[in-house]
Amino acid sequence: MFVNVDSLLWSPLAAASLHVFEEFAWPGGFPRWYRPYRGNAKSVNRCFLVILNAGLLITLFEGAITGRTPVGVALLLTFSAILFSNGCWHLWASYKSHSYSPGVISGVLVYLPLGLFEYSGWIRLGRASIGTAAVALLVGMSYPLWSAAYHRLPKNEPGTTPSE
Repeated sequence: MFVNVDSLLWSPLAAASLHVFEEFAWPGGFPRWYRPYRGNAKSVNRCFLVILNAGLLITLFEGAITGRTPVGVALLLTFSAILFSNGCWHLWASYKSHSYSPGVISGVLVYLPLGLFEYSGWIRLGRASIGTAAVALLVGMSYPLWSAAYHRLPKNEPGTTPSE
């Protein structure tokens, strides 16, 4: 089966763009849904969301540009695993909350197949070893753990001291 390298390079950026569109533009509403779901509105503000998503899209653009190199392939595989785990998280969060998590449609229909496409494609082309793919998978799939840890950290208001 023929695998198009350009598709492997640019698919993560296209998928993430679609996902961000679903979360924030149409139908949108992710911050409004996420704050009560997470139970810590202080960790989810506009600045945080803009920086996080802009960083994601910029990193995926850089990955597409450098993706023909071993480091670029490893970056794309790592972020494909992050996207895959985010799709799994949206599915779980929708189930757990019994509500539509903005992003669940693109997360399930785009992010989950994307992960399989990226990993099988780069390995099939011989551009990623099983070891590189395994490390990228472990790092990428850890995203829900460190995201949850970040949102559990106490957020201090200006003028207050950290609790001990």
